Amino acid sequence: MIEVTQGASPLILGLPHTGTEVPPEIRATLNDRGRALADTDWHIHTLYDGLVPDVTTVRTPVHRYVIDVNRDPGGRSLYPGQNTTTLVPLTDFDGNPIWTEVPDAAEISRRRARYHAPYHAALEAEMTRVAALHGFAILYDCHSIRGDIPFLFEGRLPDFNLGTNMGTTCARDIETRMLALCRQAKGYTSVLNGRFKGGWTTRHYGRPAAGWHAIQMELAQATYCDECPPWRYDPERAARLRAFLSRLLTDLSDWRPA
Repeated sequence: MIEVTQGASPLILGLPHTGTEVPPEIRATLNDRGRALADTDWHIHTLYDGLVPDVTTVRTPVHRYVIDVNRDPGGRSLYPGQNTTTLVPLTDFDGNPIWTEVPDAAEISRRRARYHAPYHAALEAEMTRVAALHGFAILYDCHSIRGDIPFLFEGRLPDFNLGTNMGTTCARDIETRMLALCRQAKGYTSVLNGRFKGGWTTRHYGRPAAGWHAIQMELAQATYCDECPPWRYDPERAARLRAFLSRLLTDLSDWRPA
């Protein structure tokens, strides 16, 4: 179920929200809005494919409406006091209900065991393997989202949204280098620890004192695709963005502790 490609470099790409698979019995309980799967990180696995050699990737093909593998399995909010979506989302990013039959606690527990736990078992295993090879590992968590979602944030989201949970999930040098490269990218805007400070994955695996470094990149989808159905992948925009992301990931892959 979990798709893992093993590489020998220190870099691991997490792909938690690119999947569109929904088991039939779960799809039957989604309403029409839920079945549109609008909150997918559209085309992210395509965008990042082949950008840097010898990289490890961990991806779940299951959609985030089934269960969000980037949420705390205990159900604690990542952003207390702010609108957000839950472990099993009850609404879409616009605050609209997505279920005709809301999952109960037993169903959420079942999904957590069947879909959430295997993803993180795979990710934990790859972080452990890569750290054994190099003495450290770097997780880059790949995300994208529409740039205009009033339910979640005011105004227009920057193009590049780096999250390190206020500098706690990776070495300061990694954070500094990634932000500098983003700010140098002509024609793009960027922010560090803005609306998105890193999801549960980044916060859980970011243990820099132990040599486990994690950083999240939330891309505004307009940088590479249309932000409305059918979410068309734009080869021209994507090619320009891929050139930048290749430089970013190469620099990250080449990083070594001081």
